[in-house]
Amino acid sequence: METKIQKRKLGNSGLEVSAIGLGCMGMSFGYGTISDEKEMISLIRSAVESGVTFFDTAEVYGPYINEELVGKALSPVRHQMVIATKFGFQFDPNTNATLGLTSRPEHIKTVVEGSLKRLKTDYIDLYYQHRVDPNVPIEDVAGAVKDLIQEGKVKHFGLSEAGVQVIRRAHAVQPVTALQSEYSLWWREPEDEIIPTLEGLGIGFVPFSPLGKGFLTGKIDQNTTFDSKDFRSTVPRLSPENLKANMAFVDLLAAFAQRKNVTLAQIALAWLLAQKPWIVPIPGTTKLHRLNENLGAAEVEFTSDELQEMNAASSRIAVQGDRYSGGSAKLINR
Repeated sequence: METKIQKRKLGNSGLEVSAIGLGCMGMSFGYGTISDEKEMISLIRSAVESGVTFFDTAEVYGPYINEELVGKALSPVRHQMVIATKFGFQFDPNTNATLGLTSRPEHIKTVVEGSLKRLKTDYIDLYYQHRVDPNVPIEDVAGAVKDLIQEGKVKHFGLSEAGVQVIRRAHAVQPVTALQSEYSLWWREPEDEIIPTLEGLGIGFVPFSPLGKGFLTGKIDQNTTFDSKDFRSTVPRLSPENLKANMAFVDLLAAFAQRKNVTLAQIALAWLLAQKPWIVPIPGTTKLHRLNENLGAAEVEFTSDELQEMNAASSRIAVQGDRYSGGSAKLINR
C-alpha cells in the first residue's frame, strides 16, 4: 500500500506543502537532454498521486519549456498544488539565449504574465527571485512582488541563493516565505548563518541539489563522464580527481543505508528532513523508480544519536572542489 507523504509548513507563512517536493528543471534543462513531454507529464502526475503537492520550475529552464510542461501536467489538479517558479533573467527575444540577470521592478511585472500563461494559471503560489541582481536594490524587488501579491497574481515571495543581509532587507519590505539554496550533506555552508537567520525570521528553507546533483545517490564515481551539454561537466567538485576524494561521503551514506536497509538517496534526503521541520527538499528526477525512492525518504527516521554520529562523521570529511565553476559562486552572498 502506498503511503501518502506528510505535509510541512514553510516557516510562519502558513504555506503547506508535501515534505518532499519535485524539482522539474532536469526534465528539460541542465543535463544535456530534453525528456519526452508525455513521459514527464505522466511522471509529474505520478508524483501527484503519491501525495506530492510542491512543484518547482523557472522561466530560465529551457527557457520557457519547463514552465509549459509543469502547466500542462498540473492543470487538472491546479488548485490542490503549490507551484513555485522564478524570475530574474533576461533573454534574447530572437534566440531565447540568456543575456544575464535582471530584477528591475518593471521587468518582474512583465515576465510574470508569461509565467502565468505557460503555467495555465491565474496565480503563482511561490515566486522566487532566481538570483540576487547586484544592480537592483532588493527592496525594489520585494516591493514589485508585494504589488503582484496585492493584485492576486502571486501568493508568496521567495529568494534563491541570497545572503543574510539580502534576506533581512527583503523580508522587511515583503515577508519572505522561503529561501531556495543548495544544501545537502556535502554542502553544509547554510548551517553557519543562513539557517539561524531563517529560523529567527520564520522563513522556510527549500534545498535544491539535495542529492548533490546525483552524487549522493552513489551512482557517480571517478569513472563517470558527463556529456559536454550536461552542466555537471563544469562542476569542479565533480571532476574525476575531486570525485575520488569526495567518495568518502558516499561511503558514509552507504554505511547508514546498509544499517537502516534503505538507499543512499533516502539517507541523504531523510538527513535533510531531520534538520528542521520547515525544510522541504526538492530532488529532481526523470525516472519513476527514482521518484518513488526519493519519496520513500520521508519514512526514514533517525535517532538523535544517529544524527549526531552522521553529523560528526561528515564534518570530518573535507569536501574537494568548488560547487560551481568560475563566477557563478560569486553571485551568492551579496
